Amino acid sequence: MDAPQWCRRLSWSIVALVVALMVIGWLGIARAEALAGGDGRFLRRQIVWSVVALVAMFAATLPSYRLLARWSYAAFFASLVLLAAVYLFPPINGAQRWIRFGPVGLQPSEFAKLAFVLGLARYLMYRRGYRELPGLLAPLAIVLVPLVLVLKEPDLGTALVFLPVLFMMLFAAGARPRHLLLVMLAGTALMPVLWSQMSREQRSRITALAEQTHPGQKPSDDAYHLHQAKQLLSLGGWQGSLWAGDATDDRSAYFVPEPHTDSIVCVVVERLGLWGFALVLALFVTLVWRGLVVAQETREPFGRLVAIGIATLLAVQMLINTGMMVGLLPITGLALPLVSYGGSSLLANALAIGLLLNVGLRPGYEVTNEPFRFVE
Repeated sequence: MDAPQWCRRLSWSIVALVVALMVIGWLGIARAEALAGGDGRFLRRQIVWSVVALVAMFAATLPSYRLLARWSYAAFFASLVLLAAVYLFPPINGAQRWIRFGPVGLQPSEFAKLAFVLGLARYLMYRRGYRELPGLLAPLAIVLVPLVLVLKEPDLGTALVFLPVLFMMLFAAGARPRHLLLVMLAGTALMPVLWSQMSREQRSRITALAEQTHPGQKPSDDAYHLHQAKQLLSLGGWQGSLWAGDATDDRSAYFVPEPHTDSIVCVVVERLGLWGFALVLALFVTLVWRGLVVAQETREPFGRLVAIGIATLLAVQMLINTGMMVGLLPITGLALPLVSYGGSSLLANALAIGLLLNVGLRPGYEVTNEPFRFVE
């Protein structure tokens, strides 16, 4: 594909949405550093990673995504090796999620989500067995390996992403809804077993959702993060501190754990207000919708499944991150795509969106100068 054709066919609306979310992330990180009295190094690093991520996103559009089909299993296997390799490195804050290369850290679970989408799309693209209930066992086995490895880190937030992506891709591939519902009901029936295997900390994050904190009452350790998140959200009001100024002089009210990463949406709302929160949601909804449009317009099965998987991946991460900050879901620790601080998350999501753009550039058999030539 030559440069003029690439420029004409690339979905620049998706690129604009990505850049807008990155800029909002910069505003949130800058505010978090200002509240903590930082020197701006997190913001500078995020801007550098954003530039790298954008370059990687555009680079991912150049070779045909169909070339990835033959390497999808290899990418999935490599992601499993990296997930296992984290146990060769010392834990950080009690979790083994990173592979260190000097000052640079790589979080394999971020890339494992994309590798899982590619591997599952390759498996589903031509098979028909999953249209019967026994045929769902193989896809469930595929997701089980990365799911267990991520849970052992432990990283419950990332682990929660895999199953919705699996079910959505199975549904798009033609699995019968009643079979998927039966699998969900079976999983629900096993919840008591899962509860018995949870640590005390994981259980407390779930029970904290129902814990009420009265005015003036100090929240328990387990409910502290949620209490501070809700408090910071309320301080933003309609306009946010960017336009209306700080709501209070009590600096402790502005503290929230992990303000640059998991809690970034709270800082964004405090800075930009409720309208800023609505803007973030609107940008994500539009981005996911554009991803589904790409899938709908794609006739090639691997590309369609990849597009649906990536759109679902973005939607689920957004829903979990924002849901846990407003008290609808337990706080488990999950970055907000393209907004939260972190090179691994930013690069992995940019690569995913680059593949989405790649699919949109090459939807299948098209009318060109050579009638019905298969466009690579």
